[in-house]
Amino acid sequence: MKTLVLANQKGGVGKSAVATLLSQYFVQKGHRVLAIDLDHQGNFSNALQLSRRVGLVSVTADVLLSGGIIAVPQQSFVLAASGRGLLGLERQPTLHTPFARNFRAFLSSMDQRFDVCVIDTNPNPDIRLIAALASTDHVLSPIQLKQEAMDGVAALLDHERVGLRKIKAVLNPKLRLIGLLPSMVEATPFEKINLIQVVRKYQSLLIPLSERLGDIASIPRRSAIGEAQAQGAVLWEMKKTAARDAWREIEPSLARIAGIVAANAAHDAAA
Repeated sequence: MKTLVLANQKGGVGKSAVATLLSQYFVQKGHRVLAIDLDHQGNFSNALQLSRRVGLVSVTADVLLSGGIIAVPQQSFVLAASGRGLLGLERQPTLHTPFARNFRAFLSSMDQRFDVCVIDTNPNPDIRLIAALASTDHVLSPIQLKQEAMDGVAALLDHERVGLRKIKAVLNPKLRLIGLLPSMVEATPFEKINLIQVVRKYQSLLIPLSERLGDIASIPRRSAIGEAQAQGAVLWEMKKTAARDAWREIEPSLARIAGIVAANAAHDAAA
């Protein structure tokens, strides 16, 4: 099972929507998918539960860290939903190491049950994010094309507690940043300028779709994406023309990201 964590230390960047789209895309491609929502806001959980297509783990996601009896249904698409108990984990510092170990042990126990695990995280740099990063294979970071969001890239990489470079060096040498994913991108002159700046400054951290400069993975701001999230619908199954148009724009980026995860899974299986 390959794990993919959605991480950004700034909220409101469309992280949960991307997690939902990726989970649904992996399912569409025939993968067995485990979804875990470590964000107490529960936007990822709400969208998947509204779809009525997922089985539910017997406990909320906080128990994956705190420990307890966990029953996972025999289904190919399963969710460990958000719960209020997630808020209390950071306030128990003496248990942080056991929390991270419990989470890693749970993921290890699911290794043969699922092909991909998608984990949505909270924007706070706390034990939930640390536990996820310490056990994952891949990280994807949705960002908005706003200066404060772009400035947060440095924190993503070099935060003294949860920076990817520190986690990789100290806790998880297999950790790989797939890249930054510009999200909620609007076709305005302002955002086009910002996109050019992002490409220039962070080219090595973006996800190329082709060899053409500036052809990178991104998620546009489209009302159909928000509607799908709110309704628990699968974007590419919606009948609206706007949804079909949005899907045509998004699919190459999802395919690229999913391909990176799947390719690494195939490489590990061969090895």
